[in-house]
Amino acid sequence: MNWGVFEGLLSGVNKYSTAFGRIWLSLVFIFRLLVYVVAAERVWSDDHKDFDCNTRQPGCTNVCYDHFFPISHIRLWALQLILVTCPSLLVIMHVAYREAKEQRRRAAGGDNCRCTYPNPGKKRGGLWWTYLLSLIFKAGVDVVFLYIFYRFYRNYSLPRVVKCELPPCPNVVDCFISRPTEKTIFTLFMVVTTCICVMLSLVEAAYLIGKR
Repeated sequence: MNWGVFEGLLSGVNKYSTAFGRIWLSLVFIFRLLVYVVAAERVWSDDHKDFDCNTRQPGCTNVCYDHFFPISHIRLWALQLILVTCPSLLVIMHVAYREAKEQRRRAAGGDNCRCTYPNPGKKRGGLWWTYLLSLIFKAGVDVVFLYIFYRFYRNYSLPRVVKCELPPCPNVVDCFISRPTEKTIFTLFMVVTTCICVMLSLVEAAYLIGKR
């Protein structure tokens, strides 16, 4: 990964964000992205390999695993982080579009031409709407993924033992999940940080509307 490009993107997002947006970005980068990269991936690296059922019936373990883990926590979190950070990049693209348009006007009319965007990064007009919609989209994405996690994994927790009776299992078999307590702690941590990010996005949206 090119960290120079990533640092440039972060500085651009910080430059055009409010104070609430900077707090949101720090929370996403430190408490969600770094925890995901450094710790969470390792915790779930053995979820399929160490999912044991007390049967040797071919296919039973795979079927039971697919039933209780229809989609991995890690893949859901990765998709969530991608979707929740994209709107911030749209704001940067909108500012870049304004700056490019202003440069073209100056090149065509000289230094005495009237500026359409004296301050391209100021949240006025279309950029204000882009920024507001990005906040609503980010909060909506996090809420949707919180609901998905709740539907797939009740109370965001993982039991130690699950009972499975799906074919081709010969009868009701017990299946054991690897490190359920550790995975539950990480899940709750990500859920709490997501809730805080939702609150920050809503507060920032209210601040923008009130300031206007």
